[in-house]
Parts: sequence; C-alpha cells; structure tokens
Amino acid sequence: MRVKNNKVDLAEGDLTPMIDMTFQLIAFFMVLINFAQTESNDRVKLPSSQLVKPPEVAIEFPIVLHVAKDGEIILGGDDYTAETLRIGLSREISVIRAEGKSVNDANVIIRAHKDTAAGDVQEIIRVAQEQKLENFALRVKEDRS
Repeated sequence: MRVKNNKVDLAEGDLTPMIDMTFQLIAFFMVLINFAQTESNDRVKLPSSQLVKPPEVAIEFPIVLHVAKDGEIILGGDDYTAETLRIGLSREISVIRAEGKSVNDANVIIRAHKDTAAGDVQEIIRVAQEQKLENFALRVKEDRS
C-alpha cells in the first residue's frame, strides 16, 4: 500500500516592496529633521513681540542666520563673526546662482538672541547688503499675553 505525502508548500511573500517603503520613510524623516534644524538653534532665545505676524507667502531661498548672545553668527552649522560672514554668505549666494536664480531672490532671516546688541544685528545687515542681499526678516517669538 502506498502512503501519500501530505507536505504543504509554504508560500513565501516578496519583502522587496516593504523594504523599499522602509528606506523611503527613513529618507523622508532624515530630510525633515535637517529642515527643522536649520530653523532652530539652542543658543538662540528669540525675543517676544505682540506685534508679530507670520509671513503672507512662503519664503523661497532663505538664508537663516542665528545670532548668539555673544554676537557669534551661525550659518549652516558653521560659526562666523561679522568679519568672516562674507565667506558664508558667498557660499549661499553661489548655491542660489547655481539654481538659476539671482541674489534678489534670496531672503536673509535673522534669528537673534533676545539679549544680542542691536549694533551686532545692524552689522550683520550691513555685511549682507555689501553682498547685494536686499530682503531681510527678523524672527521673534509670539507673545500671547
């Protein structure tokens, strides 16, 4: 008498789409985290204002300058002084020009610490104007009281 073999073949799933989606999510969150870090710095505590209003349109080509309490300027993770800021701004301008835009399309966003001297901020604006930058925005924290 013959005995039948009742082995069931196991179906294997294709994991390629799941792995692909996982890598896409990792890349998405890495980009998201990098954008969030450019808009914040632990050494900068923004001043409060009741007159603050958000920009009416999204800012294209922002150049974010963080100004610490001691007047040190942080641009793209590098530290500058008012004298060496031209180097960092030149790099940013070359990136804007490489994208086919002009210097007038750039927006300089200054995030100065609440105890930074006004003269330090004025010096930063002067250096940026020497590089032909014209559009400026100052960041503050909204005071809801």
